[in-house]
Amino acid sequence: MNFKIRAATREDCRDISRMIMELAVYEKMPDQVKISHEELERDGFCQNPFFECLVAEVPEEHKSKEGFTVVGYALYFYTYSTWKGPTVYLEDLYVMPEFRGNGFGKGLLSKVAEVAKKKQCVRLQLSVLNWNTPSRDFYAAKGAQDLTVTEGWHFIRFDGQNLDNLANEAPKN
Repeated sequence: MNFKIRAATREDCRDISRMIMELAVYEKMPDQVKISHEELERDGFCQNPFFECLVAEVPEEHKSKEGFTVVGYALYFYTYSTWKGPTVYLEDLYVMPEFRGNGFGKGLLSKVAEVAKKKQCVRLQLSVLNWNTPSRDFYAAKGAQDLTVTEGWHFIRFDGQNLDNLANEAPKN
């Protein structure tokens, strides 16, 4: 199928927001999504953006059942490994179900890797839910290592009241 991968624009934020919700439904956590397309616009298309994003787009004649031409996205940001150096963290990689199996996911992932190499990043990292075997298999087939298995790393998070409590314990200088 004919498609192109391109950098997302501010105008794509409604489509990205729609697909974020679709991904959250797939991951059985739709109640966790609190971000709006306006916040995506603010945070991704400002002077110092918090993230970058690529979209997969099909021509009008291949649009989705619902009439969408933006049918996938990869949202990522830069971080730093004190052991290895600059790193890209892939927050989301999503392709609408009716377009899966046509190279969209591989195209998005490969483009993120290309961006990482251009920025001289030494790693591309991401997280996958333990039950999401199709995604785990997809990444493994591309050469990804499962660090939970090979190195025993666990992904840790502070949010909500726990983040507030921790911040309130900061020394006052």
